[in-house]
Amino acid sequence: MIEVRELTKKFGDFTAVDNLSLRIETGEFFGLLGPNGAGKTTTISMLSTVLLPTSGGIFIDGKPLTRAASEQKRKLAVITQEYSMRQDMTMDEVMEYQGRLYFLPKKEIRSRTDELFEFAGLSDFHRRTVRHLSGGMKRKLMICRALLIKPEILLLDEPTAGMDALSRRQMWNLLRQVNDRDMTILLTTHYIEEAEALCDRVAMINRGRLQKLDTPRALIDELGRFTVEQTGEMSLTSRHFGSREEAIRYLETAGPDAALRATTLEDVFVECAGRKIT
Repeated sequence: MIEVRELTKKFGDFTAVDNLSLRIETGEFFGLLGPNGAGKTTTISMLSTVLLPTSGGIFIDGKPLTRAASEQKRKLAVITQEYSMRQDMTMDEVMEYQGRLYFLPKKEIRSRTDELFEFAGLSDFHRRTVRHLSGGMKRKLMICRALLIKPEILLLDEPTAGMDALSRRQMWNLLRQVNDRDMTILLTTHYIEEAEALCDRVAMINRGRLQKLDTPRALIDELGRFTVEQTGEMSLTSRHFGSREEAIRYLETAGPDAALRATTLEDVFVECAGRKIT
Protein backbone atom coordinates (compact mmCIF):
# COMPACT_ATOMS: atom_id res chain seq x y z
CA MET A 1 0.00 0.00 0.00
CA ILE A 2 1.19 3.51 -0.88
CA GLU A 3 0.14 6.51 1.18
CA VAL A 4 0.89 10.03 0.05
CA ARG A 5 0.26 12.46 2.90
CA GLU A 6 0.05 16.21 2.29
CA LEU A 7 2.87 15.96 -0.24
CA THR A 8 4.28 19.28 -1.42
CA LYS A 9 7.16 20.09 -3.74
CA LYS A 10 8.36 23.64 -4.39
CA PHE A 11 11.00 24.90 -6.78
CA GLY A 12 11.73 28.40 -5.49
CA ASP A 13 8.44 30.30 -5.62
CA PHE A 14 6.79 27.69 -7.88
CA THR A 15 4.69 24.94 -6.28
CA ALA A 16 4.71 21.86 -8.51
CA VAL A 17 2.81 19.57 -6.10
CA ASP A 18 0.50 21.18 -3.57
CA ASN A 19 -0.62 19.31 -0.44
CA LEU A 20 -1.40 16.09 -2.33
CA SER A 21 -2.87 13.16 -0.38
CA LEU A 22 -3.60 9.75 -1.94
CA ARG A 23 -3.93 6.13 -0.84
CA ILE A 24 -3.20 3.37 -3.34
CA GLU A 25 -4.16 -0.12 -2.24
CA THR A 26 -1.98 -3.20 -2.66
CA GLY A 27 -2.58 -4.78 -6.07
CA GLU A 28 -4.41 -1.72 -7.41
CA PHE A 29 -3.89 -0.32 -10.90
CA PHE A 30 -3.98 3.42 -10.22
CA GLY A 31 -3.88 6.26 -12.73
CA LEU A 32 -2.52 9.78 -12.18
CA LEU A 33 -3.91 12.13 -14.82
CA GLY A 34 -3.55 15.82 -15.53
CA PRO A 35 -2.54 18.32 -18.21
CA ASN A 36 1.07 19.23 -18.97
CA GLY A 37 2.64 20.79 -15.90
CA ALA A 38 0.05 19.33 -13.51
CA GLY A 39 2.69 17.72 -11.29
CA LYS A 40 2.47 14.09 -12.40
CA THR A 41 6.15 13.52 -13.19
CA THR A 42 7.20 15.47 -10.09
CA THR A 43 5.03 13.15 -7.99
CA ILE A 44 6.55 10.07 -9.63
CA SER A 45 10.03 11.53 -9.04
CA MET A 46 9.28 11.90 -5.34
CA LEU A 47 7.87 8.36 -5.16
CA SER A 48 11.10 7.08 -6.72
CA THR A 49 13.16 9.32 -4.34
CA VAL A 50 14.82 11.12 -7.26
CA LEU A 51 13.32 14.29 -5.75
CA LEU A 52 12.76 14.94 -2.06
CA PRO A 53 9.50 16.51 -0.85
CA THR A 54 9.48 20.06 0.45
CA SER A 55 6.95 18.87 3.02
CA GLY A 56 4.63 15.95 3.62
CA GLY A 57 5.59 12.32 3.27
CA ILE A 58 5.28 9.04 1.37
CA PHE A 59 4.68 5.74 3.17
CA ILE A 60 5.03 2.21 1.81
CA ASP A 61 3.13 -0.35 3.89
CA GLY A 62 3.06 2.15 6.74
CA LYS A 63 6.80 2.90 6.75
CA PRO A 64 8.23 6.22 5.54
CA LEU A 65 9.97 6.19 2.16
CA THR A 66 13.31 7.99 2.14
CA ARG A 67 16.50 7.70 0.14
CA ALA A 68 18.04 5.81 3.03
CA ALA A 69 15.11 3.39 3.40
CA SER A 70 16.60 0.58 1.30
CA GLU A 71 13.95 -1.96 2.35
CA GLN A 72 11.16 0.29 1.08
CA LYS A 73 13.02 1.36 -2.06
CA ARG A 74 13.58 -2.27 -3.09
CA LYS A 75 9.83 -2.67 -3.32
CA LEU A 76 9.72 -0.07 -6.11
CA ALA A 77 10.65 -0.20 -9.78
CA VAL A 78 10.37 2.81 -12.07
CA ILE A 79 9.89 3.04 -15.83
CA THR A 80 10.49 6.56 -17.11
CA GLN A 81 9.52 8.27 -20.35
CA GLU A 82 13.11 8.14 -21.63
CA TYR A 83 14.86 5.04 -22.93
CA SER A 84 17.48 4.73 -20.19
CA MET A 85 19.51 1.91 -21.74
CA ARG A 86 22.87 1.78 -23.53
CA GLN A 87 22.29 1.49 -27.26
CA ASP A 88 25.19 -0.91 -27.85
CA MET A 89 24.03 -3.50 -25.30
CA THR A 90 22.08 -6.59 -26.27
CA MET A 91 18.84 -7.33 -24.48
CA ASP A 92 20.58 -10.10 -22.52
CA GLU A 93 23.31 -7.68 -21.45
CA VAL A 94 20.76 -5.09 -20.29
CA MET A 95 19.16 -7.70 -18.04
CA GLU A 96 22.48 -9.02 -16.74
CA TYR A 97 23.67 -5.51 -15.88
CA GLN A 98 20.44 -4.81 -14.00
CA GLY A 99 20.71 -8.06 -12.07
CA ARG A 100 24.29 -7.40 -11.04
CA LEU A 101 23.34 -3.95 -9.76
CA TYR A 102 21.03 -5.73 -7.31
CA PHE A 103 23.54 -8.52 -6.52
CA LEU A 104 21.36 -11.28 -7.98
CA PRO A 105 23.07 -14.65 -8.61
CA LYS A 106 23.97 -15.24 -12.25
CA LYS A 107 21.75 -18.33 -12.53
CA GLU A 108 18.77 -16.38 -11.19
CA ILE A 109 19.39 -13.54 -13.65
CA ARG A 110 19.46 -16.01 -16.53
CA SER A 111 16.33 -17.92 -15.49
CA ARG A 112 14.38 -14.73 -14.68
CA THR A 113 15.46 -13.18 -18.00
CA ASP A 114 14.23 -16.22 -19.96
CA GLU A 115 10.94 -16.19 -18.04
CA LEU A 116 10.35 -12.46 -18.54
CA PHE A 117 11.31 -12.46 -22.24
CA GLU A 118 8.87 -15.32 -22.80
CA PHE A 119 6.21 -13.41 -20.85
CA ALA A 120 6.75 -10.24 -22.93
CA GLY A 121 7.12 -11.98 -26.29
CA LEU A 122 10.79 -11.02 -26.66
CA SER A 123 12.45 -14.46 -26.60
CA ASP A 124 13.37 -14.40 -30.29
CA PHE A 125 15.23 -11.09 -29.99
CA HIS A 126 17.41 -11.50 -26.90
CA ARG A 127 20.70 -11.08 -28.81
CA ARG A 128 19.56 -7.94 -30.62
CA THR A 129 21.13 -4.64 -29.54
CA VAL A 130 18.96 -1.88 -28.11
CA ARG A 131 19.61 0.45 -31.05
CA HIS A 132 17.99 -2.09 -33.38
CA LEU A 133 14.79 -2.52 -31.34
CA SER A 134 11.50 -0.90 -32.23
CA GLY A 135 10.02 1.62 -29.80
CA GLY A 136 7.51 -0.95 -28.56
CA MET A 137 10.20 -3.56 -27.98
CA LYS A 138 12.30 -1.05 -26.03
CA ARG A 139 9.33 -0.33 -23.78
CA LYS A 140 8.78 -4.05 -23.21
CA LEU A 141 12.47 -4.49 -22.41
CA MET A 142 12.26 -1.68 -19.84
CA ILE A 143 9.36 -3.49 -18.17
CA CYS A 144 11.29 -6.78 -18.15
CA ARG A 145 14.30 -5.00 -16.65
CA ALA A 146 12.09 -3.48 -13.94
CA LEU A 147 10.43 -6.82 -13.14
CA LEU A 148 13.75 -8.66 -12.87
CA ILE A 149 14.17 -7.61 -9.23
CA LYS A 150 10.61 -8.76 -8.35
CA PRO A 151 9.29 -5.40 -7.16
CA GLU A 152 5.96 -5.08 -5.38
CA ILE A 153 5.20 -1.65 -6.90
CA LEU A 154 5.68 -0.51 -10.49
CA LEU A 155 5.79 3.22 -11.26
CA LEU A 156 5.06 3.96 -14.93
CA ASP A 157 5.62 7.47 -16.27
CA GLU A 158 4.11 7.68 -19.78
CA PRO A 159 5.04 4.06 -20.63
CA THR A 160 3.44 4.11 -24.11
CA ALA A 161 4.61 7.56 -25.23
CA GLY A 162 5.45 7.52 -28.93
CA MET A 163 4.00 4.07 -29.59
CA ASP A 164 1.70 3.33 -32.51
CA ALA A 165 -1.83 2.10 -31.79
CA LEU A 166 -1.01 -1.60 -32.16
CA SER A 167 2.09 -1.46 -29.95
CA ARG A 168 0.12 0.50 -27.35
CA ARG A 169 -2.58 -2.18 -27.20
CA GLN A 170 0.08 -4.88 -26.86
CA MET A 171 1.56 -2.94 -23.97
CA TRP A 172 -1.88 -2.66 -22.34
CA ASN A 173 -2.24 -6.45 -22.46
CA LEU A 174 1.23 -6.87 -20.94
CA LEU A 175 0.46 -4.44 -18.12
CA ARG A 176 -2.84 -6.18 -17.37
CA GLN A 177 -0.96 -9.46 -17.00
CA VAL A 178 1.60 -7.78 -14.71
CA ASN A 179 -1.22 -6.39 -12.56
CA ASP A 180 -2.89 -9.83 -12.45
CA ARG A 181 0.22 -10.99 -10.59
CA ASP A 182 -0.98 -8.80 -7.68
CA MET A 183 1.51 -6.04 -8.40
CA THR A 184 0.58 -2.46 -7.48
CA ILE A 185 0.89 -0.17 -10.51
CA LEU A 186 0.87 3.62 -10.61
CA LEU A 187 0.48 4.98 -14.14
CA THR A 188 0.79 8.48 -15.54
CA THR A 189 -0.35 8.93 -19.12
CA HIS A 190 -1.58 11.48 -21.63
CA TYR A 191 -3.64 8.79 -23.38
CA ILE A 192 -6.84 9.08 -21.37
CA GLU A 193 -8.40 6.02 -23.03
CA GLU A 194 -5.41 4.10 -21.67
CA ALA A 195 -6.32 5.02 -18.10
CA GLU A 196 -9.99 4.23 -18.74
CA ALA A 197 -9.09 0.78 -20.08
CA LEU A 198 -6.53 -0.17 -17.43
CA CYS A 199 -7.06 1.63 -14.12
CA ASP A 200 -9.16 0.59 -11.15
CA ARG A 201 -9.17 4.21 -9.95
CA VAL A 202 -7.79 7.48 -11.25
CA ALA A 203 -6.80 10.77 -9.65
CA MET A 204 -7.17 13.97 -11.66
CA ILE A 205 -4.67 16.65 -10.66
CA ASN A 206 -4.14 20.18 -11.93
CA ARG A 207 -1.47 22.65 -10.83
CA GLY A 208 -0.32 20.10 -8.30
CA ARG A 209 -3.70 19.81 -6.57
CA LEU A 210 -6.08 16.88 -6.42
CA GLN A 211 -9.38 17.57 -8.21
CA LYS A 212 -11.09 14.20 -8.58
CA LEU A 213 -10.47 10.69 -7.29
CA ASP A 214 -12.67 7.71 -8.14
CA THR A 215 -13.16 4.82 -10.53
CA PRO A 216 -13.37 5.75 -14.23
CA ARG A 217 -16.99 4.55 -14.31
CA ALA A 218 -17.99 6.66 -11.29
CA LEU A 219 -16.33 9.78 -12.71
CA ILE A 220 -18.12 9.30 -16.03
CA ASP A 221 -21.46 8.75 -14.27
CA GLU A 222 -20.92 11.90 -12.21
CA LEU A 223 -20.42 13.97 -15.37
CA GLY A 224 -23.24 12.25 -17.27
CA ARG A 225 -23.14 8.99 -19.22
CA PHE A 226 -24.33 10.51 -22.51
CA THR A 227 -22.79 13.37 -24.45
CA VAL A 228 -24.21 15.53 -27.24
CA GLU A 229 -21.39 16.97 -29.27
CA GLN A 230 -22.00 19.90 -31.59
CA THR A 231 -19.61 21.15 -34.24
CA GLY A 232 -19.59 24.86 -34.99
CA GLU A 233 -17.57 26.91 -37.45
CA MET A 234 -14.85 27.67 -34.91
CA SER A 235 -15.53 25.36 -31.99
CA LEU A 236 -16.64 21.98 -30.71
CA THR A 237 -19.00 22.03 -27.74
CA SER A 238 -20.24 19.17 -25.57
CA ARG A 239 -23.14 18.81 -23.16
CA HIS A 240 -23.46 15.84 -20.82
CA PHE A 241 -26.62 14.11 -19.62
CA GLY A 242 -27.42 11.50 -17.03
CA SER A 243 -29.89 9.59 -19.21
CA ARG A 244 -30.25 8.76 -22.89
CA GLU A 245 -33.75 10.24 -22.90
CA GLU A 246 -32.47 13.64 -21.71
CA ALA A 247 -29.72 13.58 -24.30
CA ILE A 248 -32.11 12.68 -27.12
CA ARG A 249 -34.52 15.46 -26.17
CA TYR A 250 -31.69 17.96 -26.33
CA LEU A 251 -30.35 16.44 -29.55
CA GLU A 252 -33.71 16.98 -31.29
CA THR A 253 -33.34 20.75 -30.85
CA ALA A 254 -29.58 20.99 -31.32
CA GLY A 255 -29.41 21.12 -35.11
CA PRO A 256 -27.87 18.93 -37.84
CA ASP A 257 -24.28 19.24 -36.66
CA ALA A 258 -24.94 17.56 -33.31
CA ALA A 259 -24.30 13.91 -32.49
CA LEU A 260 -25.00 11.65 -29.53
CA ARG A 261 -22.27 9.42 -28.06
CA ALA A 262 -21.26 7.75 -24.82
CA THR A 263 -19.28 9.91 -22.40
CA THR A 264 -15.66 8.89 -21.89
CA LEU A 265 -13.02 9.52 -19.24
CA GLU A 266 -11.49 12.00 -21.68
CA ASP A 267 -14.60 14.17 -21.28
CA VAL A 268 -14.06 14.13 -17.51
CA PHE A 269 -10.41 15.04 -18.06
CA VAL A 270 -11.33 17.99 -20.31
CA GLU A 271 -13.84 19.27 -17.77
CA CYS A 272 -11.29 19.05 -14.95
CA ALA A 273 -8.39 20.49 -16.95
CA GLY A 274 -10.50 23.42 -18.07
CA ARG A 275 -11.83 24.24 -14.63
CA LYS A 276 -10.17 27.13 -12.85
CA ILE A 277 -8.69 26.13 -9.51
CA THR A 278 -9.29 28.53 -6.63
